[in-house]
Amino acid sequence: MSDIDQDDDEGLMARVNTGDHQAFSSLVRRHSERFYHVAYRMCGQQDEAEDIVQEAFLKLWHKPGSWNAERGAKFTTWFYRVVTNQALDFVRKKKPLAGGEAIERFVDESQNQVKKMQVAQEQDILEEAIQNLPERQKTALNLCFYEELSNKEAADIMGVGVKALESLLMRAKAGLRDELTRRNFIGLNEEGGNVEYG
Repeated sequence: MSDIDQDDDEGLMARVNTGDHQAFSSLVRRHSERFYHVAYRMCGQQDEAEDIVQEAFLKLWHKPGSWNAERGAKFTTWFYRVVTNQALDFVRKKKPLAGGEAIERFVDESQNQVKKMQVAQEQDILEEAIQNLPERQKTALNLCFYEELSNKEAADIMGVGVKALESLLMRAKAGLRDELTRRNFIGLNEEGGNVEYG
């Protein structure tokens, strides 16, 4: 491991500000996968998620001064916001396609094909329901549940208070429950609790 790879993100950004290509490459290697997952959860499309992350890193390279350590935000917190905004811009411009990638993954497999297709279909229904949430609810859900950020970190990324974030999460969960119930994906059992079909 080179010395540059041992620098923290803030140290690497200080070097990126001076035009250091190696520091930038180290940041990209360190964070591409994490931010790809963020973008994918927002847009639901592999190629688009890759483009979103690439564009976010290119913006960082061209305007490294847009992140300022003196403002108090960690690099990753700030860059989550950059990627999230980039993904939201994409979602606003282009309605996400209906699911289907999951089913394609299983076409060549012969064992348990029916069960795998059912699971893929259920995953597509869930993903489509998530994609249909209002943008801010979807963002809150993705940051807290899929990226496993604390409510405080997610609130900072979204530029809202923790209580507002918690409200967004509650509305997102309620919206998903309603949508999945409407699609007969979730029903009520005799005791009144939720039951997943499948």
